[in-house]
Amino acid sequence: MCGIAGYYGYGDDESLLQEMNACMVHRGPDGEGIYTQGNVGLAHRRLSIIDVAHGQEPMFSADGETVLVYNGEVYNYLELRAELEALGRTFSTKSDTEVVLQSYEEWGDAAFDKFNGMFGFAIHDRKNNRLVLARDHFGIKPLYYATAGTAEAPTLLFGSEIKPLLASNKITAKVDERILYRYLQFRIHDDEANTFFAGVQKLMPGEKLVVNTVDTAAGPAGTATISSYTRFKEELAELAKIETPYSQAVIDEYRERFTEGVRLRLQSEVPVGTALSGGLDSSAVVVTINKLMQENAAATDSLGAKQQTFSAIFPNSINDEEKYADAVLARCEGNVISHKILPQPGEFVDDLEDFIRTMEEPIISSGPYAQYQVMREASKHVSVLLDGQGADEMMAGYIPYYFAYLRQLKKNGQNAKLAKELVSSSDILFRLARFRIQSKLSFKKEVGVSALLNKKFTAKYKAEKFSNIPDNLKLRLIDDLFHKSLPAVLRYEDKNTMRFSLEGRVPFLDKEVVKFLFSLDDESIIKGGWNKRILRDATRELLPEMISNRRNKIGFTTPEAEWFGHMKEKIYEIFLSTSFGNRPYWNQDAVIYAFEELLSGKSGGSTMVFWRLINTELWLREFFDVPEVKAGIIGKSDYIPNADKQLDITVPDGAGTFRRYPLRTDVFYKETDFDPEVMKFVKRFFDGLPAAGGDHGAATSDTPWYLFLSEKIVAMTQGRSIPVWDIKVSNAARFFSKFVTRNPGGIGLASPWSMQLAIDEVGLPKIMYASARSVVGKLQGKSGVFYEVVGHNINAIDGAAGYQVGTSTHSVKYAPIDPDGVAARLSALVRATVPAEYAATFAGTAIMDANDLGVVALGHDTALSKTVLENIFRDNPQGQTTETTPMSLVFTQK
Repeated sequence: MCGIAGYYGYGDDESLLQEMNACMVHRGPDGEGIYTQGNVGLAHRRLSIIDVAHGQEPMFSADGETVLVYNGEVYNYLELRAELEALGRTFSTKSDTEVVLQSYEEWGDAAFDKFNGMFGFAIHDRKNNRLVLARDHFGIKPLYYATAGTAEAPTLLFGSEIKPLLASNKITAKVDERILYRYLQFRIHDDEANTFFAGVQKLMPGEKLVVNTVDTAAGPAGTATISSYTRFKEELAELAKIETPYSQAVIDEYRERFTEGVRLRLQSEVPVGTALSGGLDSSAVVVTINKLMQENAAATDSLGAKQQTFSAIFPNSINDEEKYADAVLARCEGNVISHKILPQPGEFVDDLEDFIRTMEEPIISSGPYAQYQVMREASKHVSVLLDGQGADEMMAGYIPYYFAYLRQLKKNGQNAKLAKELVSSSDILFRLARFRIQSKLSFKKEVGVSALLNKKFTAKYKAEKFSNIPDNLKLRLIDDLFHKSLPAVLRYEDKNTMRFSLEGRVPFLDKEVVKFLFSLDDESIIKGGWNKRILRDATRELLPEMISNRRNKIGFTTPEAEWFGHMKEKIYEIFLSTSFGNRPYWNQDAVIYAFEELLSGKSGGSTMVFWRLINTELWLREFFDVPEVKAGIIGKSDYIPNADKQLDITVPDGAGTFRRYPLRTDVFYKETDFDPEVMKFVKRFFDGLPAAGGDHGAATSDTPWYLFLSEKIVAMTQGRSIPVWDIKVSNAARFFSKFVTRNPGGIGLASPWSMQLAIDEVGLPKIMYASARSVVGKLQGKSGVFYEVVGHNINAIDGAAGYQVGTSTHSVKYAPIDPDGVAARLSALVRATVPAEYAATFAGTAIMDANDLGVVALGHDTALSKTVLENIFRDNPQGQTTETTPMSLVFTQK
């Protein structure tokens, strides 16, 4: 298992290959190699699994004319090697890489269809002047590409991931908005060649891409042609018509084929383990391996003395499958070592950015994070992990397949069989009906994504459609294997395993086993309300009854609905952010309101709607946004102003000139011990003053001075900062907030939360009266009438502002309690803290509500008038956003 990258059309550019390769160290930490010749460049990162001592890449043929970089495993390589040796070929390594290379030399592109495994590779064929890329039959291993250049001189970039293509700086990262729309609207992705990145595509399962490296009749050198090298998908449709009757002989043959498929995937020179969710599929893999170990079968030495399993568990959660996993472990007792991982929502918040980066493109739910956690732990113990992916898509593992089968029976007039199936599956149908009835009786409105999306955005793509094959089981399964379902699952598998330098293997996706399965009657898949019939029967003697007879499916997923409650702080931080509000894809207010309704239990529906929005926002930040430059000078000292501000200000009407020193502090929270924390920074200023240089000593000595503080940090430490999810917004608050102009900073009463606090503070009648007076005042050319009526304590209410720091991003703040008293208390502490000469000239404290739009002195114990205090801060020297300077020392200048 490895990572590959490369290009056509950029000459001999080793630095380009090194840049691309550097993005994939996680895919291959055991070695690297690059190759250039003419306009072709190949790069490789190696994760050593088979023939660890050899098999380095790029690998050259004996004559040096064929060069290969390869990601994956071909499990029938020993069989192919023997066939090639019978044809007179000799080998210098024991690796499957060399078998792939010599197979191409012997059979050309026809070799690809002979491979049974997973692969994405590139071959530079110098003899025939071509560069060939190919991806395995199921698309287990990814291969992305982007065409660039001009019609006369086309170029190509390719890689196992998208990041190397972006790192090449040969293409510009742009959003494919059609793909994004389909994801947001239909909850679908990976169903076609286009990715979420405009201009970046992927080879679909069973496809090859051929670039002619010289001019041909097909076009100039660099012209790329994409085609299928296999009829695998068509073969499955043809095999489905055979309908071999179900029998014990069929069960036995399937068991033999499946067991051999598992055994082949144990071939390794490094330790191998198994993922165990507790579901039927992964459990079948575990018990099959256990049986192979008991038989001392070939290739089981890679497992060590005991099989190691890895499970994600969620105690007391509806998603928890620990009891099922434990039942399987009990069957393997004495022959297994179990590793249990307990993912937590706090860990998910911490891992979120890396998880998004790992996936490279948005995904439909947070479920794959459980797998991410499992792979991280597994990588500490093994280098290869077998997983149960693919069984659902070939053996109808999801409920919608059952309905497709029932519709098929109806369409074909098989009414007797339809009736039997309906009776046999009555428990499933009853459970589904009960859930739907309960949902209807709750009278909760469902959260639909359409109402949350930007109308201009959706209007552009209203012609987009999505549908499934409704009434043909086998064709539906084929469609999902190659388009609608499995490609997404395999992306998660590849990204999560390779993120932690782990090779994931999926034994259900053995193409010969799948061919056999599709040649069987549909009753081998569904019978009597039971799906995966043949797998259940083939493993019944090995599995606990509670697994063989288990109907409910969970798999490696997270309890997303439960987690979102624990993660609401992070989610609100995202939804309230300036970047989220500026996207052209959704309506920020509608999203926040809908999320409030979901958390409060007023609406039903799926958290996956909100996950798609969260995922998209974080994906845009990761791959497209210019890194945010935080306001505030890095390493700012106490003796310089904030950016674009001045230290000195002259106040009108002869009040004098004042020097303001904004102090950088830690972020204040409700739990902050306010008084000593403030004094800590005041003391720091005076401790550093002698070494500050300049005129700071003269500007601060023997002159009246003051402590100015932002009302935010006072209110916050008084517990007057309320998280938005704790504010029960009334219809009145929603109504009146619509009539308040949303200022550029997003503060004030333009949000329902801050308006609700205003109503709670002074009462709805006063808000209504002030609103009426304000309307009259505006007609008379007056401003500020509303706040004159309700009082400046209401003016001091600050809304949640995503551009700020700490809890300010998702909290609404009341005005502080007793600002005059706070000022007097702090003044006494200042006089007791600072050097005596400065204590003698200290003239008091002011609590200020200042922003870029205006300033109000809320309380003070100085001899200055409120007008003078407000003029001293009229340019908001402490800043508006992330400066983290919520206090200043202000000195009168002589």
